[in-house]
Amino acid sequence: MTSGTTATRGAERQLTPLWSLPWVKVVGGLVVPILILTAWQYVTSTGLVPPYRLPAPWTVVEAGIELHQRGELWQHVAISLQRVVLGFLFGSVVALGFSAIVGLSRVGAILFAPTLVALRAVPSLAWVPLLILWFQIGEESKVILISIGAFFPVYTTVADALRHVNPQLVEAGRSFGLRRWSLFRTIQLPAVVPSVVSGLRLALAQAWLFLVAAELIAASMGLGWMLDDAGYSGRVDRILLAIVLLALMGTVTNAILVLVERSVLKRWV
Repeated sequence: MTSGTTATRGAERQLTPLWSLPWVKVVGGLVVPILILTAWQYVTSTGLVPPYRLPAPWTVVEAGIELHQRGELWQHVAISLQRVVLGFLFGSVVALGFSAIVGLSRVGAILFAPTLVALRAVPSLAWVPLLILWFQIGEESKVILISIGAFFPVYTTVADALRHVNPQLVEAGRSFGLRRWSLFRTIQLPAVVPSVVSGLRLALAQAWLFLVAAELIAASMGLGWMLDDAGYSGRVDRILLAIVLLALMGTVTNAILVLVERSVLKRWV
């Protein structure tokens, strides 16, 4: 019995580190995309799906090469990335401020929480006409719309975490003479850092979603505009190209945020 248990534990120790290796994570993450790409190539090469509905993968690559040669591809990528970064940063900073007000103050919760809950239910496209009327179709309207999308994941996650910080820890801090900022920095902030990071990652994903909403209606450049323009012209290859680029940009920016997350968690947790 003892030898069998020891062997089982030894096998678990051998298997567990394998899935923690970086190269295993990379290879494992590529399995599903490769299967999708293989199936895509199969159905297009065998004629199961007509090209006007689903062009071959290489056709999509050729569409990207064409836009690159015309000097347009990276302009679309750069302008969309700029809008997302600005909107994400602005929305997240404002959200953290309101999270502190609502999560740390009963008066703040009474004053702001009901209004923010109501605003969170407003669909993203409902803001577009109002923002265009106020800010025209310039960059301000797009960045503000993306900021609205980034605001609510951070606000909801962090405010809820602040409200549920272990009260025993707070009382222990107060018993040691900690008040306000020192209490927040020493007790409450470390307790909610994981929630802050989770909220930021959700906000980044939401920012990319709101980017498409902004660029579909009020833009002349960007990946969302490329989607809309390709739809009007019937260029399915460019539609798929824009979707792939949005997926790649979302993955890259999320990976950068994951690196920041690791550094922050090492510092505070």
